[in-house]
Amino acid sequence: MSALAAATSTGEAVQFWVLGTVAVVGALCTILMRKAVHSALCLAGTMIIMAVFYLANGAYFLGVVQIVVYTGAIMMLFLFVVMLVGVTAADSLKETLKGQRWWAALCGIGFGVLLIAGIGHASLGPGAFIGLGEANAAGNVEGLAALIFTKYVFAFEITGALLITAAVGAMVLTHRERTERAKTQRELAEQRVSEGKHLPPLPAPGVYARHNAVDIAGLLPDGTPSELTVNKTLRARGQIRDVSREALNDLKALERRSEERLGRDRDEPDRDGRRDGQEAKR
Repeated sequence: MSALAAATSTGEAVQFWVLGTVAVVGALCTILMRKAVHSALCLAGTMIIMAVFYLANGAYFLGVVQIVVYTGAIMMLFLFVVMLVGVTAADSLKETLKGQRWWAALCGIGFGVLLIAGIGHASLGPGAFIGLGEANAAGNVEGLAALIFTKYVFAFEITGALLITAAVGAMVLTHRERTERAKTQRELAEQRVSEGKHLPPLPAPGVYARHNAVDIAGLLPDGTPSELTVNKTLRARGQIRDVSREALNDLKALERRSEERLGRDRDEPDRDGRRDGQEAKR
């Protein structure tokens, strides 16, 4: 083991300390973040760094599995569950099961002790690497497949059952039972009318305005601009062009011409009637 440690290059040491620090920070952020989505993203970053460690040590199968299965599939499942269930920082943090935090802390400490003991035994124990070359003689992937489907097949199947149970639990949690009667279309329409909402479709930009640009407010029949036809963002930026004055002038001119036309049409019958009466007298 000392010979292997002495053979560690400077690049490997820098990679370990830099990525290891980032992985520890990501793990701490997973626990300390207030929002569940941020915690899940920090955990995904930590898993990716672990995959880099696997690839750097020649465990290509574990590196790919770490990225594809854990980071790509399981973490996305966590994110979907968080988004569907709607876990936020505003949720109640009151424990429903008394003492669960203490039990979780004890289990975490026990798992850490077992992990450290296993790593220490593998690193310092005599003959720790005996049989590793024979197990990977046909390749790392083939050796792992032989162990998974022979010696550890029971644990592998239990893990698959746990993942299926987690997926079913997510479906159960996201299913919401309706506690009240669904409103009909008539009731929804009556509610919109009572609330004073705009019922018909919004007019398109530039209606009655000689323009169809999005920055020109549509005009009502009386020539005033309609605020419903322009984007609120453009209005806040001051990028709305006003054509109401031009339209109002056109309307006034049209009304003036209409009055003149109607006045002429009224005068012509009167003149014709007077002419007919004078001819009859003659």
